[in-house]
Amino acid sequence: MRDTASRLVRAGYAIYGVDHEGHGRSSGLRCYIPNFGDVIDDCSSYFKSVCDKPENREKKRFLYGISMGGSVALLLHRKEPAYWDGAVLLAPMCKISDDMKPHPVVVSVLKMVCAVAPSWRIIPTPDILDKVCKDPEMRKQIRSNPYIYRGKIPLKTCHELLMVSLDIEKNLHEVTLPFLVLHGGDDIVTDPTVSKMLFEEASSRDKAFKLYPGMWHALSAELPPDADLVYSDIISWLDQRANRATCGANVSENIGTASA
Repeated sequence: MRDTASRLVRAGYAIYGVDHEGHGRSSGLRCYIPNFGDVIDDCSSYFKSVCDKPENREKKRFLYGISMGGSVALLLHRKEPAYWDGAVLLAPMCKISDDMKPHPVVVSVLKMVCAVAPSWRIIPTPDILDKVCKDPEMRKQIRSNPYIYRGKIPLKTCHELLMVSLDIEKNLHEVTLPFLVLHGGDDIVTDPTVSKMLFEEASSRDKAFKLYPGMWHALSAELPPDADLVYSDIISWLDQRANRATCGANVSENIGTASA
């Protein structure tokens, strides 16, 4: 998130981020999410405390979410639909692709096992960084970052992410805030058609969808000039809705990534 924060600050935006429970520098078992609602409550409490500061009270409030952070942003909006002035969503996790969606029987079994051994680490984490991030320097930084979890994912975390994805998918029509959703055409982590579905089904009057052919999941880690194009589109969208004033932008970052 360092480059994202730097670029947005240079464009005149204040940036705030938080490490989710069990991630980055936050406490808790690594990569363990016993209740996704707690993640939303933590982010809501923190971001609202930032927005309530005297220097921020008159400023616009935008959410910025990547991948799982996109889910967090959408659920923060659902929690208080009128509070946020907009959201920028990069490859958001808001639906399980049909070819990856588990059978209902599998979901039921997972739920039962979670009730007995929620922290059981059995789901392997494949190393797909070379297919997610094009920037070799960024890949080097990620692999050397001690705060990024690389072990197996706890069962409960998998169950929570699955339930959140299914819930958001069923309620895309409840999205009403202005938003910009961006997705790489060659993303193998989250399906680009999911972002298109969000754009089509959301009730927002102010919404935009940008698909970047040939780009991957980590849009902010594309090589120049592609990364410059992505940030130009983001800042242009924000500026139009912030009336080019100095505004507050809250960051809900990608799972496992330390906040800027």
